[in-house]
Amino acid sequence: MTGERQDFIQTQQRMLDRYRIKAQSQLIEIPSIGGHAQVLVSGEGPPVVVINGIGTPGAMWAPLMAELEGFQLYAVDLPGYGLTDTHPDFASDMRRNAVLFLEEVLGSLGLDRPAFMANSLGSLWSYWLALDRDRVGPMIHIGCPALVLNSSAPFPMRILSVRPLGRLMTRLQPPSEKQVRQLSKMVKEYPLVPELIDLLVATERLPAFRQMFLSTVHTLLRLRGTRPEKRLTANQLTKIHQPTLIFWGENDPFGSPDIGQAMVESMPDAELHIVGGGHAPWLTQAKRISPIAGEFLRRHS
Repeated sequence: MTGERQDFIQTQQRMLDRYRIKAQSQLIEIPSIGGHAQVLVSGEGPPVVVINGIGTPGAMWAPLMAELEGFQLYAVDLPGYGLTDTHPDFASDMRRNAVLFLEEVLGSLGLDRPAFMANSLGSLWSYWLALDRDRVGPMIHIGCPALVLNSSAPFPMRILSVRPLGRLMTRLQPPSEKQVRQLSKMVKEYPLVPELIDLLVATERLPAFRQMFLSTVHTLLRLRGTRPEKRLTANQLTKIHQPTLIFWGENDPFGSPDIGQAMVESMPDAELHIVGGGHAPWLTQAKRISPIAGEFLRRHS
């Protein structure tokens, strides 16, 4: 085991310990990435698959996992982030590979149509799975889903989509506490608890992180905003018949709450709640989000 992976495991455990979460780490074989995926499993009850956004591991959900009782939570590290393996061409056909990856995760866990709880890139992947396969139950999205409607990304992130600039900027700003604090300010989730800062630094130092992060940004974004052919459109949203609950941070820099309202108006069975915070509002709003999310999941399980 490399030093970077060992450091990640230790910082992940400190994050879980901070919120008193007893989670078992399962490494499951995933053929589509030619390796293994890490899934943190905690709690008992109906299954909920938890998927995070770009560049962040499943353990980042710890504040909400600690509050959401009565469910078995499966927090999945996406390829290249955390302990989940990847391959260099994963982003070249992002939608196909994302759907295949999630299908194989569900198959390995023995889950048919579980509930999904997701953020940002994880929300986009969940929508793709719901549109392309009949494998998704009720959905909860927390924070602006990536590429939905006319949402975009903050300018510093869009700069990274220009290949030479992205490679240069990530070299000039290697993983560090300072760099993570700057990131947290960009997504309007500042300050972060020390354990989360350490976890994100450890994640970014993993060998596959940089290539996967930059290739994903280039695939989905351009300097002017999201790539039109990748956007989640209003027409696609009309085809999402799963009951859907959306929490939107009032200061989310990826999209205003008006976009969340437009999503709800396009979807057959969706509701919107505006909460404090930015792009990852469960970090500070877990106690407000958890009762609403729990009641929704119990109603639709």
